[in-house]
Amino acid sequence: MVAALTETPAAAFDPARCPRLVVKIGSSLLVDGAGQVREHWLAGVVADLAARRHAGQQIVIVSSGAIALGARRLGLDKGGRASLEDAQAAAAVGQVALAGVWQQLLGAAGLTAAQVLLTLGDLEDRRRYLNVAATIARLLDLGAVPVLNENDTVATAEIRYGDNDRLAARAAQAAGATGVILLSDVDGLYTANPASDPTAQRLPVVRALTPEVMAMATGETRSGMGSGGMAAKLLAARMAGAAGITLAICDGRVDRPLQHFAQSGGGTLFLPPRNARGRKAWLAGRITVAGTLQVDAGAAAALKRGASLLAAGVTGVDGKFRRGDVVAILGPAGELLGRGLAAYDAADAMAIRGRRNDDQAGVLGYAPRAALVHADHLVLI
Repeated sequence: MVAALTETPAAAFDPARCPRLVVKIGSSLLVDGAGQVREHWLAGVVADLAARRHAGQQIVIVSSGAIALGARRLGLDKGGRASLEDAQAAAAVGQVALAGVWQQLLGAAGLTAAQVLLTLGDLEDRRRYLNVAATIARLLDLGAVPVLNENDTVATAEIRYGDNDRLAARAAQAAGATGVILLSDVDGLYTANPASDPTAQRLPVVRALTPEVMAMATGETRSGMGSGGMAAKLLAARMAGAAGITLAICDGRVDRPLQHFAQSGGGTLFLPPRNARGRKAWLAGRITVAGTLQVDAGAAAALKRGASLLAAGVTGVDGKFRRGDVVAILGPAGELLGRGLAAYDAADAMAIRGRRNDDQAGVLGYAPRAALVHADHLVLI
């Protein structure tokens, strides 16, 4: 669902309203076609960030570009993405260069850069997630500017985000941020691909990521240099929104893009449908799950009213999860409804699916718990 705004999308990210902001910069903006850092443009971004920092806003940067920089230095084809091994080698070289650029430019603006390299597991495992959150919080309290990137040197296809859009949304949850700005090579979400459809219109605000809105995205990047695309940005918006975080896509191709965004509007604002914090925010941003529980229409409606998931409403169980593992909850048509912590192992969940509570003791051999997934440990997506 889309609607008109009474103010510009940028107003949601004013330092007075957004005390902690995550800004994501894509490879196609930071690195030119020859594999060189666009230092003049990036210096303008740093000036924008410094102005916000001096206005009292704490800033976290999610920076792409390491693979593109490393590929040039190693002479690798296809921007270093011809194979996983090439990407890992390019990232190892490029991260050094990327950190140096950020240290130099932020330092010149009187700011201290701090590098934080993350893998999927660092934010999917609850204990490691809390460690990341504590580190980012301490760096911000000390006045530093954390510069985050996926640790592509060690990440594999199975244990990586694959795009920094979703990493930015997840990092915002860990950082306790209230806003995420994705600087992009497009100026927002359009009803169709504006490169091929002259009737395409930019949406200034999106209040719900309906199937119709999700269908407006394509998975392509303009430059071919990065790994994201509009589809990844919409997934990031969903992750952010589930944790109560506002996200915007805005045009990063202009000089001083954050200043331009604030002064002239544009972009697309994604408003969060709810406000989750703590464990529920962590659950909302999960990508990996240990299994799935499919529910009937009655259970789906009850979940939307804030109820716990009872075994009586479960029609299918899949996976080899243990009690306390994260499971996805699917609706009658297989649509994702939410995620939660399972109160039973998969075998017991399978045994009691579809059964009322008073029938479960005889099946389990012990007194049943209050719910298969308790409302306190469940978040809708």
